[in-house]
Amino acid sequence: MSFIVVIPSRYSSLRLPEKPLVEILGKTMVQRVAMQALKSGAKQVIVATDHKLIVDALAHIKDIDVCMTSKNHQSGTDRLAEVCAKYQFLDDEIIVNVQGDEPLIPPNIIREVAQNLYNNKQASMATLSTPITDIADVFNPNVVKVVSDKNNFALYFSRATIPWKRDEYCEGKISEKSLRSNILQRHIGIYSYRVGFLAQYSQLSHSPLEQIEKLEQLRVLWHGYKIDVQRASEIPIAGIDTAKDLQRVISHLNSKQNNK
Repeated sequence: MSFIVVIPSRYSSLRLPEKPLVEILGKTMVQRVAMQALKSGAKQVIVATDHKLIVDALAHIKDIDVCMTSKNHQSGTDRLAEVCAKYQFLDDEIIVNVQGDEPLIPPNIIREVAQNLYNNKQASMATLSTPITDIADVFNPNVVKVVSDKNNFALYFSRATIPWKRDEYCEGKISEKSLRSNILQRHIGIYSYRVGFLAQYSQLSHSPLEQIEKLEQLRVLWHGYKIDVQRASEIPIAGIDTAKDLQRVISHLNSKQNNK
């Protein structure tokens, strides 16, 4: 099983200006993401960007390719499709989409999501989940939930609390027993695709569900394709969207260095 990692890295960001190039203990964020991807065993790591400053920032790093892409893409998946077309990858090649704002992503789960797709020939995509263990996350719309069937295919993704336990949640309450049951699953935003499906995806019309929930993966389910969902062996630390998130990651890395 071989796979390629593509890291969409868009220069502009409303909440954290020039986000890919912010410095984290001497390295840019995009560099740290790419270095984690290299540790996964990917046969190729490509940063897909829309800005020359990101190209220049990565020019000195061995084993990382940088691909200039359009500034007009509405999603990272569309950017991936352009990369695959430019590199002319074969249809059965597996591509893992690693978010460009996750400098602490575990290499293990990058490989896992590729392996899961390789093992499941019926799926067009694969992604990961982890049990929700914090009560504060249950009703948090920024924590995306996923419900799967008995074969580990996604039934639905939502910002709402799904499945809804009628006898508890109507009162805004949840018991520790319910959390321990692992029924509530948090979606981890990492995906693997086959190149042939990415070409199809770029032609799919937007769905009403993805527009309501603001979740791009619902386009795939709306059009009848299957998404494999497996439990991640390791829970990734949240990515960086704001200056506060950046300080959290820096503090985490400082703590690790001090412990060593």
